[in-house]
Amino acid sequence: MITLRGADVRVGARLLLSDVSFHVAPGDRIGLVGRNGAGKTTLMKILAGEGRPAAGSVTVTGSLGHLSQDPGAADPARTVTDRILSARGLDRAVRALRAAETAMAGAAGPAAQERAMRAYARAEADFTARGGYAAEAEAARVAAGVGLPQSAMGRPVGELSGGQRRRVELARVLFADHDTLLLDEPTNHLDADAVTWLRTFLMNHRGGLVMISHDTGLLADTVNRVFHLDPHRATIDVHNTGWHAYLAQRETDERRRVRERANAERKAAALRTQAEKMRSHVATAVAAKNMTRRADRMLADLEPARRTERTARIRLPEPAPCGRTPLGAVALAKSYGTRRVLTGVDLAVDRGSRLVVLGLNGAGKTTLLRILAGRERPDSGRVVRGHGLRLGYFAQEHDTLDPARTVRQNLAAAAPHLTDGEARGVLGSFLFTGDDADKPAGVLSGGEKTRLALAGLVHSAANVLLLDEPTNNLDPASRGEVLGAVGAYPGALVMVTHDEGAIEALRPDRVLVLPDGTEDLWDAGYLDLVALA
Repeated sequence: MITLRGADVRVGARLLLSDVSFHVAPGDRIGLVGRNGAGKTTLMKILAGEGRPAAGSVTVTGSLGHLSQDPGAADPARTVTDRILSARGLDRAVRALRAAETAMAGAAGPAAQERAMRAYARAEADFTARGGYAAEAEAARVAAGVGLPQSAMGRPVGELSGGQRRRVELARVLFADHDTLLLDEPTNHLDADAVTWLRTFLMNHRGGLVMISHDTGLLADTVNRVFHLDPHRATIDVHNTGWHAYLAQRETDERRRVRERANAERKAAALRTQAEKMRSHVATAVAAKNMTRRADRMLADLEPARRTERTARIRLPEPAPCGRTPLGAVALAKSYGTRRVLTGVDLAVDRGSRLVVLGLNGAGKTTLLRILAGRERPDSGRVVRGHGLRLGYFAQEHDTLDPARTVRQNLAAAAPHLTDGEARGVLGSFLFTGDDADKPAGVLSGGEKTRLALAGLVHSAANVLLLDEPTNNLDPASRGEVLGAVGAYPGALVMVTHDEGAIEALRPDRVLVLPDGTEDLWDAGYLDLVALA
């Protein structure tokens, strides 16, 4: 399956992992865990053959299916069905079969009909060899499992929302029937039913699995090994247990390390005290020196204590003064091709108000926020910018970041009033230290991109924030910081989220349900829609 030997993993000059080795065998379901920026996504790309280790080797046997955090753009003109079937080459077989059927229907004369029939027989044989109609039905089942409606299957990928495109790529990887699956945050944009389906699929997968996920429930139900990336020691702690046993073992190991360090420090202190008394006498000076060396070795041989992980200090901006209704919309409508996404949406965002936007994937939630942010133009209707509006926008696809610019340059573009020293201070509070500030944004993990985008909001003085899935890709500690910042922000907030914890932090006073555009006072009964959103 996959064997990693003596690998060093670097991002630029920074060493993330040193001399790591492990093997992924059939039946292994490995949870790859660690804080944002520890190197999980970089390691995953190396396993997938999309990068190379700085040292060591990777050996792969069998086929690999890789779902990255930012899947490569598929041909927007291809249909969803074609994109999923392409994982087994069935898209070409289906097109050849349809072309042969058309040729038979239009054949003029016996000779042409004979040629068309032979071409059809070849196309049908190829289609059957690849799984045929049963494979088409399987692709439809997988698509339905990850939450793609039947109505989406014949639509071009380019017409789908970001969440739906992500589901297409997940369906494609799962349908391919690979020997080993490499899944980076597979539950992003999935509703509760789709997560339940995915959990069952992964538990029944007979090949290898390496998965990065901040969904601890999914990890608890699926993984049988846990690899913890420790950036302080540049190594991987391998636990051949399930999730709950891993957590218990981590706590047990840490208590043991603390106890051993305390005992060693006590003994070393006693040796040094005795050595100090003996040092002044010529007869015992050599013995005193040896005692000091023993004390030093005693501490050096200890396993290092687990450091307290740093957490980004996230505080949303103090809003600038504004009028009573800084942002509004009148009769917004938007279509993609023949598909109407928004129809006559009216909206008034009052100063300090808190609005949550709900709806199924593809209902137009992200499109609405992009229009309000000025990133897209409506087909009809208008956005009303009130007195003193200062808008901050967090995009779920991180398209407010320029991947070619460095971390520091992206922050400078979002907050041009900051001096270089101030910018470095802001980046440090968001865990971008040293050379991290000069990395291109394009090489960041999903969690790091989220932190950088939020850093750009902090000094924006925005009085209306548009937040599209702000907790995606975040480790639990960083997620907690974001939710705390959302709860404390005194300006107006418009949020799209699948995260019930984010709703709790937001404390919405109103809800907008798409695609109907129905606005209502918030009621706890709407929580049932959040997991489906």
